[in-house]
This record gives sequence, C-alpha cells and structure tokens, in this order.
Amino acid sequence: MTRRTGSVLGVPIDIVSMNDAAHTILDWASRRESRYVTICNAHVVVTATEDPAYGRIISCSDMATPDGAPVAWVLRKTADPTQRRVCGPDLTWLLCTRARAENVPVYFYGGSETTLSRLEDNLRMQLPEIPLAGFESPPFRPLSEDEDENVVARINASGAGIVFVGLGCPKQERWMAAHRGRVNAVMIGVGAAFDFHAGTVKRAPKIFQSLGLEWLHRLCSEPRRLWKRYLVTNTLFVIGALRQLLRS
Repeated sequence: MTRRTGSVLGVPIDIVSMNDAAHTILDWASRRESRYVTICNAHVVVTATEDPAYGRIISCSDMATPDGAPVAWVLRKTADPTQRRVCGPDLTWLLCTRARAENVPVYFYGGSETTLSRLEDNLRMQLPEIPLAGFESPPFRPLSEDEDENVVARINASGAGIVFVGLGCPKQERWMAAHRGRVNAVMIGVGAAFDFHAGTVKRAPKIFQSLGLEWLHRLCSEPRRLWKRYLVTNTLFVIGALRQLLRS
C-alpha cells in the first residue's frame, strides 16, 4: 500500500480504509517487522499538539489511523472525501479474524488479569483456532530495565506477529515507540478495545457509533474518569479544527 496522509491539527494521519490498514499490518506481521501503529482519536491529536515529544511519536508511527469520528471528518473535509473511521476495537477484531485465517500469532499486552482472562475466553469461543501467543498484564508502575528486557524476550519468544497494546493514551504510544526495533512484531495501541471485547466495558450502541457519538456514551458511562478527556479535549479539538478549516 502506498502511504498517504492528511493533516489534522498539524498531526499526520493516514488516509486509509479499514481493509487496507488490516492488509498492510498483516503483511508486516507475516515478516515479523518491528513497527508500531497509533489509533488516533481527538484526545490523541490534541495531546500530540500540546506535547512535542508525544507529537513526534505519533508523527513517526508506521501508521496512524483516524480512530475518532471528528478526526475522520477533518480528513474528509481537507484531504479525502471518502475517508471513514478506522477505530481501534473494530480494527482489533478484524485483525484477529484474519490472523486466524493466515495463522499469524497475536499477543495482548496491557489491561488487568480479569480483563485478559475474559478476553481470552471470548476469543477462544468466537474465533476458535486463533493462534494466541500470549496475554500479559504489566504492573501499574514503571518496569525496571531487567523487567523490561524480560517482557521483550517473552514477546519475541512467543512468535507473535501482532502485539495489541492496551495501556491507554499516552502510555501505550510511548511504550510502542520505545520498543520499535526490539519487539519483533507489529505493535498496535488499541486503548479500550481489550475491555470492549472482554465484555468488562459495554460499547456504545451502533446508532451512537454511526452518528459519531461513541464518546458521549463513554462519557455518560464513566463521567468521573473521562469528563476532562472528552469535554475539555473535544472543545480544544473543535477550536483547532475550525481554525484549520478556515485557513484552508
């Protein structure tokens, strides 16, 4: 796939379909290439504009998909009128189904032990024979150098071609950038996808997803934890997007 990107608030985001994204990732994974993919919603984009180091991580990713409806909307207005969302939970499940068909082992890094246990059960039930390379719930603290080396060794020894990383933004993107060239697999930061597919967090109804209001459902479900991310960050995104559209 020839890579094309568009600018969203100055952050390069790939112009890519869900199927093309999955095809490219699986192609990299089949060769065990060390790459990382960022799944970019409004929160990621705004954080990238405010934190130069984090912005460089997003800009240097091998693929940055338009996860959020607002991000895809800006791309439609400024770069490609056909662009749609390529969101983390949907891409995760599509990759799992194709990984089963192409026999590409997958590894899950992040989340709680409970979430990973339920996720494994659901995957084995809904996608029998999927090659599961491993599940790992890291401690909620920085790892020592030896601990980190052991994580890399476990992932590489598992034979994984894809590593789904569920550490949350911005931790998961920083982790992936630090491990490119060390982990012999494609790393994808998928945020809350572990919880959605494990059934520990209920995803928004399809009508909310189609209207681009999945964020509103999550805000109503977890207001204390997410109010700042969605109310403050989304406001900053809207202001930035309007400025970009007026300039263009």
